[in-house]
Amino acid sequence: MSAGTIYGLGLGPGDPELMTVRADRLLRQARHVAFFRKAGRKGQARQIVEGMIPEGAVEYPMEYPVTTEIPLTDPRYNSLLSAFYEESTAHLRALAAGGEDVVVLCEGDPFFYGSFMHLYTRLVDHVPVEVVPAISGMSAAWTATGSPITWGDDILTVLMGTLPEEVLAERMAASDAVVVMKIGRNIDKVRRALRRAGRHDSAWLIEYAAMPRQTVQRLAEAPEKVTPYFSIIVVHGQGRRP
Repeated sequence: MSAGTIYGLGLGPGDPELMTVRADRLLRQARHVAFFRKAGRKGQARQIVEGMIPEGAVEYPMEYPVTTEIPLTDPRYNSLLSAFYEESTAHLRALAAGGEDVVVLCEGDPFFYGSFMHLYTRLVDHVPVEVVPAISGMSAAWTATGSPITWGDDILTVLMGTLPEEVLAERMAASDAVVVMKIGRNIDKVRRALRRAGRHDSAWLIEYAAMPRQTVQRLAEAPEKVTPYFSIIVVHGQGRRP
């Protein structure tokens, strides 16, 4: 029996109409659909494709054992997630070994800070795996501001809000255009870093880019509160142009 294929299906930033034609086709033909979610939640990836999964397809929710409950530096964090990815991989690998194709739903692009990468590295040497690329969330975020993110020779830097404040400030000051992801509870630290870098007043905060609840505002005018998981800060480049 030929092995089935595991498809890492990039869904794009949140609007189903921004999915690729290939992603749409593979999903609508799927017999097995896997997706990540927090325990007790439907899962954003699953929400995006509501009404698109074929009747009779078997759904396999992969529930994270931990998200923000313990700090990244806690040894248990990596231990729990590693076991979770091993368990999920074993299930998908067994399906593929039995000749079944499996679609794994991935928010944004599967190879851009996505959970699917941790499955991919555990699967790729054992069963066929294909990655279907997609529009990233940050692309939808800067598009929502109505201004290009880079001009001419601008240097774009993508930063995680989980980084130390001094690292954030240094990178922000050295770059022409900046995208900050994984903000959430790190918002105050990110604000301080932007101020240290002299970029705070030109920063934009986009929440739920390309989703029904999308909001776009200058960071300086945004309430000082913890931001949702789907939040991105962008600082536009102002480089060379004709």
